[in-house]
Amino acid sequence: MSRMRLSLLLALVAAPALAGAQNLTLKNEAIILPDRGTQFSGPGAEVVNDNCRTCHSAGMVLNQPKMSAAAWRAEAEKMIHVYKAPIDAKDVGAIVAYLAAMRVSQ
Repeated sequence: MSRMRLSLLLALVAAPALAGAQNLTLKNEAIILPDRGTQFSGPGAEVVNDNCRTCHSAGMVLNQPKMSAAAWRAEAEKMIHVYKAPIDAKDVGAIVAYLAAMRVSQ
C-alpha cells in the first residue's frame, strides 16, 4: 500500500475519534493526602512504621475498627500476597501483635 493511501486510510479511521474529542472537557481536581508525618508509637511501633507506612498513613490504620489478631493476620497476608507489599515474613507476627493490641481512638 502506498504512503498516500495509508495516510488517507489512517485519516478516515481517526476522523470519527477526533470529532468526538470536541466534547471532551478537562478539569482540575484537588486531593488531600493523609498526613504522612503521624507515626505509630509505643512498644513494637517501629516494625509497623517501617512496613505499613510504606503505603498507609498511621491515621488511616488507626481509624480501622478494632480487630482480632486473626483478622489482622489475614489483612497482613492479603497485603503481602495480593498487593505485593514488601513485608518480610519475620515481621508479620510483630505487626499483627501491635495492630491487634492498639486502641482505635488514640
